[in-house]
Amino acid sequence: MSNNNQVNSKVIETEVPLGTIHSAALEPYRVRLFVEDEFVRDAEITVGVNHRGIERIMEGLPVEKANALTEKICGICSNSHIWNSCLVAEKGLEIDVPPRAEYIRIIMEELERLHSHLLYLAHGSEVLGHETFSMRIFYIRETVMELLRMIGGNRVQYGVPVIGGIRPRADLNEMRIQKIKEGMDHIEEKITEFADRFIRDPMIMSRITGVAALSKEDALRLSATGPTLRSTGVEVDLRRDMRQYDPFEFDVITQDDGDVKSNLLMRVLEIPEAIKIIRQAIKDLPEGKITNRSWEMQDTDIIRSYIEVPRGKLYHSYRLEDGRVRNSIIRTPSITNINAMEHACIGTHITDAQLAIVQCDPCFTCTDRAVQIVDHPLKKTNKHKLFGVFENL
Repeated sequence: MSNNNQVNSKVIETEVPLGTIHSAALEPYRVRLFVEDEFVRDAEITVGVNHRGIERIMEGLPVEKANALTEKICGICSNSHIWNSCLVAEKGLEIDVPPRAEYIRIIMEELERLHSHLLYLAHGSEVLGHETFSMRIFYIRETVMELLRMIGGNRVQYGVPVIGGIRPRADLNEMRIQKIKEGMDHIEEKITEFADRFIRDPMIMSRITGVAALSKEDALRLSATGPTLRSTGVEVDLRRDMRQYDPFEFDVITQDDGDVKSNLLMRVLEIPEAIKIIRQAIKDLPEGKITNRSWEMQDTDIIRSYIEVPRGKLYHSYRLEDGRVRNSIIRTPSITNINAMEHACIGTHITDAQLAIVQCDPCFTCTDRAVQIVDHPLKKTNKHKLFGVFENL
């Protein structure tokens, strides 16, 4: 205490590390929280712990084998990756996909959206400390997983899209169509019950309302995408621009507050829209063949494709040379959403920081794919052409 009876205060900043393994996250990553008086003043999220180099492995593979490899990027949205990778080849080779195959691809994608959103809600409930809600959502999700297994043969990595259509084993007969109809009825009933209980629970709503709010301006500045962006009131859904979704009617869901509550409600309210699309696709499923194999392989320039996946905008690109993939680049939506969460968790209480980070439904494993070499002696020579390592830098 000074002579004039005034207290001299000193700000003490403490770093709180989380990870690389944390009970609230299923994948390895590292968070550094810089805390003052138990409030987060700055944050740093580091990914790359689970690097597998899939883009590099794809270099030089036959295109259909490379497409199949993209399913390994993510166990939650594996269909999204192989579908978009097939779309790259189909765009470059000008392949017309039969309408029946297009509809079944949409059914698979929306089933995967259901399973991803339900997994998010279950895991979010777990982070909130509500084990009962978490187990109930996993119970509802089992219906989706069984439908995916019925169509693709696996609960993960279904292998349905191929260049020009879908695999024969994934075609839908009357039995499968009936099972999908029954599954949609069951999920709609149960998710309505869950939403009602969730919204009426005062402890949960007080825990998530106003926490880690991301403004519309910051969401756009930080390139947030998918439900994370729409939770701030921005009505952007890439499915509106995809010709594959032209036959289907659905609403683009938005929320206004950009907080944890808005992100949770985004997924809850998008589930009925996914069910709506699946029902339309089942009702209007075209007859005819499911695969177009009447195309010839040729060399192409770099082809790009964007689609809307459960977490946002997914980008795939590559070129073809002698039937093999070159210069593959894959950009998942989590890379920018994680960056937005660094900003969103600033100002939160330390006990809410982990909740703030996982509100964007981050997929760290699918983000960890490749290492970009900024400078290397091989770049200054022609030796890199032997390996194709630096051709896309």
